[in-house]
Amino acid sequence: MTDGVVDNGLSRYEMAVEGETAFVSYRRAVGVVDLLHAEVPSHLEGRGYGARLVKGTLELARVKGEKVRPFCSFIAAYIRRHPEYKDLVYD
Repeated sequence: MTDGVVDNGLSRYEMAVEGETAFVSYRRAVGVVDLLHAEVPSHLEGRGYGARLVKGTLELARVKGEKVRPFCSFIAAYIRRHPEYKDLVYD
C-alpha cells in the first residue's frame, strides 16, 4: 500500500497532506533510486506524515522492483526501525 504516495515523474514522490504536499526528492538510475531528501510542511511535522510518506515511497520502489539508496537521514532511520524494508537497500 502506497498510502497516497505518487511518483510525479519529475524526481519527486509526493503525498497530499491537509491541502499541501509532502515529498521525497530522488535521483533514478537503472534499478536504483537515490532518496535524497524528505520534507513535510513544517507546521504539519510530528503527525506521522513523514513516516507515511517514506513507507509509501518504499512500497513504490518495491512494486517497481527497484533498490534504494537512502541519502536522507530520516529515510535511513525509518529503514533501520522497519527491517521489512532492509531488503530494498542497494549494497
